[in-house]
Amino acid sequence: MNEFRVAPASGLARAREDEATRYSRREFIKRVIASGAVASAATYIYGGLQGCSRQGPVPGFVERLVSLNVNGETRRVDVLPNETLAMTLRYKLGLTGTKLGCDRAECGACTVLIDDVAYNSCSVLTHSVRTRKVTTIEGIRGPNGELHPVQQAFVEELAPQCGFCTPGQVMSAVALLKRNPKPTRDECRHALSGNLCRCGAYDNYLNGVMRAAAAGAAST
Repeated sequence: MNEFRVAPASGLARAREDEATRYSRREFIKRVIASGAVASAATYIYGGLQGCSRQGPVPGFVERLVSLNVNGETRRVDVLPNETLAMTLRYKLGLTGTKLGCDRAECGACTVLIDDVAYNSCSVLTHSVRTRKVTTIEGIRGPNGELHPVQQAFVEELAPQCGFCTPGQVMSAVALLKRNPKPTRDECRHALSGNLCRCGAYDNYLNGVMRAAAAGAAST
């Protein structure tokens, strides 16, 4: 009889102990969350006040609202400190002709011109081009929307297959013809060597560059 009387008492004590443990854990988590929220709010408030002080911005401060010269127009855009030009062009300015492929400067799909020189925009920080001229695939069309001679030559040579790499191929070719209006085939091959074509239409693209050069594309 004594064993039956002790067991319920022991079970009840254990239940109360478990309940107390759960309660203390709950309170602990609540206090941790609350203290974190207070710390975050203090950092936001006092950090923001430091940026507004008369002594100037805090060390490492980067202005986020910047002006960019893109395709001959000045565009104001909110840019994060570590934001790449490819991300800004596609997702902030809506210039989706610039493709994102490898995102580490290996495939050339994101090629744009910066001061008429070809760059992989996925590896260029937007803040570094604020005083420079950026040209994307959208910026090389004619005044009435007609194709650039390089684009037209690519079409005539059946260069685009799936078309994903084509904007980058075009921009690399345009940059080449700006600095070398009459390139050799080997010079074209070298200029486009950073642009990968998953469809394997390399000869077609080279033929297109040669055709554009013969048509005087550099003067456009």
